[in-house]
Amino acid sequence: MQVADGVYMVQGAPGEVDTQTLGRIGNSGFIVGETGVLAIDTGTSYLHGLALLAEIRRITDKPVRLVLITHTRQEFLFGATAFREKGIAVSMQRKAAGLMQARCERCLKTLRQVLGDEAMRGTAMFKPDQEFDASHTLDTNPAIGRRIRVLYFGHSSGPGDVAVLDERTGVLFAGGLLDHLRIPDVQDSDLDHWTEALQGLRTLPLRAIVPGHGPLAPPAAIDTEQRYLAQLRTRLMALLNSGTALSEVPDESALPEFARWDQYDTIHRRNASILFVRFEREQMFRQAGSEN
Repeated sequence: MQVADGVYMVQGAPGEVDTQTLGRIGNSGFIVGETGVLAIDTGTSYLHGLALLAEIRRITDKPVRLVLITHTRQEFLFGATAFREKGIAVSMQRKAAGLMQARCERCLKTLRQVLGDEAMRGTAMFKPDQEFDASHTLDTNPAIGRRIRVLYFGHSSGPGDVAVLDERTGVLFAGGLLDHLRIPDVQDSDLDHWTEALQGLRTLPLRAIVPGHGPLAPPAAIDTEQRYLAQLRTRLMALLNSGTALSEVPDESALPEFARWDQYDTIHRRNASILFVRFEREQMFRQAGSEN
């Protein structure tokens, strides 16, 4: 769908990675400038990457100058094989690239088991052609004839997660920083810094947000995501302080405001267990430090 002048979103399916969705659950997109195209995220597989390239070609015959991967999740990564086959450079934040190298061979093996060899045909691990450390502007290298800002807030929703802002239209590709009407995954997060990153996004002149998962979002979705994270923290701290057993946490962590969001029955329950253990460990360290 066209989000704004020259800005396009390819929306992923709701649900989980399975044979029905083919794992194509993450959003991707592209920005068409005067002289070229920036692609953002590459899909789950080589075949998915080819499909995304075909969508770009359907809209414009301008060359794709670069593809930028916003974060390290399997549904955004492995289509890079198709882009690199066409000589298109792949760029990632250095810490995200490091996380991918550390664990995504296992991700790829699991995808083949779940989706089958045909769906994953031609898909392979890769190393990004470019790695970067800090926020920067894409206006001359590569030149697409459009000013694009790549925003890095440090370890937030995950190590190396970035967002991409088209300054002309105020459209933000939020990557892992924000899902819309879908439960965000906290597995790799630094919750405090994630909250700070969302506050940083709120200061931008945004008109629309392409989230990592879910439909096109208004800027107010930033507040909603931040509210979910805050309520999750508050609920889990209450459970921890009341002596709740870990086995009881998923059932005791209900957040009714978000019960209709995609993956509430799966990712939310896992989030609760992950953060409960994290908060419990932090509490133990603080107590040990005070005793010493």
